[in-house]
Amino acid sequence: MAVLVCSCLLPVVQAADIVRVESTSSLSQSVLGSTVIPYKEVTLSAQVPGVVKLVAGEAGSSFKQGDVIVQVDESQLLAKRNAVLAQISIAQAALQNSQAQYTRELVSPRSKDIGAMPGFGLPAMFDMFAVRPFADSFMGNYDSDMGRYTDLMSSATGVSQAQSNLQQAVSQLQEIEAALRDAKSMAPFEGIILEKMVEEGDTVQPGQPLIKYGYVKYKRLLADVPSGLVGNLAEGMVVPVRIDGNSSTMAKVSQIYPVADPNRHTVTVKFDLPVDIVAAPGMYAEVFLPEPKNGDAKVIVIPKTALLSGRSLPSVLVVNDRNTSELRLVRLGAEQGNGMVEVVSGLKPDERVIDKPPAGVSSGWMPFKNQ
Repeated sequence: MAVLVCSCLLPVVQAADIVRVESTSSLSQSVLGSTVIPYKEVTLSAQVPGVVKLVAGEAGSSFKQGDVIVQVDESQLLAKRNAVLAQISIAQAALQNSQAQYTRELVSPRSKDIGAMPGFGLPAMFDMFAVRPFADSFMGNYDSDMGRYTDLMSSATGVSQAQSNLQQAVSQLQEIEAALRDAKSMAPFEGIILEKMVEEGDTVQPGQPLIKYGYVKYKRLLADVPSGLVGNLAEGMVVPVRIDGNSSTMAKVSQIYPVADPNRHTVTVKFDLPVDIVAAPGMYAEVFLPEPKNGDAKVIVIPKTALLSGRSLPSVLVVNDRNTSELRLVRLGAEQGNGMVEVVSGLKPDERVIDKPPAGVSSGWMPFKNQ
């Protein structure tokens, strides 16, 4: 029975082989990593301090434009609003009184008032028609027109102050109304919650992020392209892409940033994906970009089957001079056809790698039959 089992396993183990690393002419393509992003994305932040009263959904919940997503408790704002409304009522009453006093002074000046004297008011009439004209003409120490002007200006000033007080109270009301609107974070457009950063009962301060919200009906790729490759791109150009390592499609260059990152010397480029592509924001994607033609430029290639399966980073088993394998990480480039893939770094020409290694093997593993 043991012999039978070994004979069955032997072809599987010996399927692995040792091949040499080759160099071949490049297909003039570079592979860049990118990320799937929503067509539009915003971060809703708190505008007023308070306790979160409502969170309308979890990550992935969809909303229409104008729907309330997060609401901060507005009890204190409502109390301030009621106080300001009372101030407005007082200011309006004061304004009405000032306008009435001004109208009275305009129609019936106090400087011409004969007074409420007993009888027929003879003393006041005598003062108005005899004493005051005599004082105006001969003594020069009283001017009734100037007195009327002063009284009129005083009444007008009272009206102006009452109007200012009313306007100040109205402005305070408008400020509170704006704060009440800011207590509600509403959807700026149709979309879904990408990330929820607060829960009901959390205390927030102005500027604190609450929700990441995005429009995901259309999706894009965001890539940092080396400055040497940006010259080969133009808005509207279509390039091949691969989503999450298995879904291949085409993407259109939608935006090329006008400035480069001074530290990494890269330019941010956005690519529009087809509407029917299945992808979620945050997924990894590869973008295949054309390179400048360099004549007979050579690249290092290995069979795709030489890559170890089940690992997060591309790696191969390299056979050293002692005929022992060692694990080595590699950086891959564009596929070169015929089952070959470019190795940007990690290998040199004429090195030996194990092709078709079984799953789960590591450094030190060797096939029974070497070449």
